[in-house]
Amino acid sequence: MNPSSPSVIGSLVLPQPYLLFLGDMTEPGYAKTAFGLRDWAPERCVGEYRLTPDTVSTGLPAMTSAEAYANGARALVIGVANPGGVIPAKWRASLVDALEAGLDIVSGMHARLADIPGLADTAALHQRRLIDVRVPPSAIPVATGAKRAGKRLLTVGTDCALGKKYTALAIHRALVARGVDATFRATGQTGIMIAGGGLPMDAIIADFEAGAAEILSPAAPADHWDIIEGQGSLFHPAYAGVSLGLLHGSQPDVIIVCHEPGREMMLGVPGYALPSIEEAIEANLMFGRRTNPAIRCGGISLNTAALDPAAAEAEIARVADRLGLPAADPVRGGPALDRLIEHSLA
Repeated sequence: MNPSSPSVIGSLVLPQPYLLFLGDMTEPGYAKTAFGLRDWAPERCVGEYRLTPDTVSTGLPAMTSAEAYANGARALVIGVANPGGVIPAKWRASLVDALEAGLDIVSGMHARLADIPGLADTAALHQRRLIDVRVPPSAIPVATGAKRAGKRLLTVGTDCALGKKYTALAIHRALVARGVDATFRATGQTGIMIAGGGLPMDAIIADFEAGAAEILSPAAPADHWDIIEGQGSLFHPAYAGVSLGLLHGSQPDVIIVCHEPGREMMLGVPGYALPSIEEAIEANLMFGRRTNPAIRCGGISLNTAALDPAAAEAEIARVADRLGLPAADPVRGGPALDRLIEHSLA
């Protein structure tokens, strides 16, 4: 068996195509890896593997590991990211079955695949790989705070799992279509799987988070834009630390504040209400000025997936009018996204 592979800033080569494993996850917000791969790398996904009828679904064909292998899959990707990144004991039989069916296993969880009883021995027996994506490289430096050339846009949010990755990917795609020299910088396991490189910010020791953000987005030509995937939220009781380290280290020139209309409570922490968009703008600009005094808000990204087109358009217009900033749902695109990008580049 090959050792578990750390994700690096450069190339990350994964066995493809994928069978997306959803386990018994019933909260869509924790299945963002599967949804992200379905939406941004559909050509690499052949099907999904769910353990119960109540499990969330990507809408891809349901398959066992053996069926997926017969349909060309070469890896089972754990498509969920539950609190703490643990792999429950009740999943083990399914993971062993995947190895025996001929699939490698790719995981973005905090738990290491080789530490799961039975997996390492089975992988060795069948000459399969266990690949951990959420492993930072060694020797990450402490941040210097030194200003770097080039331009940077960071997506931030009022909460977790509401569109920071999708926003960064959509903006990057739109910039490239306009002929702008731009790079998507992945900071989470799903983004790394999509982009083929990056740094798993939430797996980095706190003292080195800002340093990791500095090396993730190095000095670049003056007209180059790094579009940096945000993590967590400054307001989240559990995940604010990674958000602040990323904000300080990335030194963004522009932030895009991401929000889901209708969401009232923080994901995974009952009793904590979401901040307003205004509060999120104010806090991110205040802390961001520490390393980039010229930081500004380029606009608002709204996740309107739960709204019909007319309601989404009305909500986007209402937020833009209230805040005096461009607002858009980057997945829906259209003129609203054009205005947000133009304001960000100005």
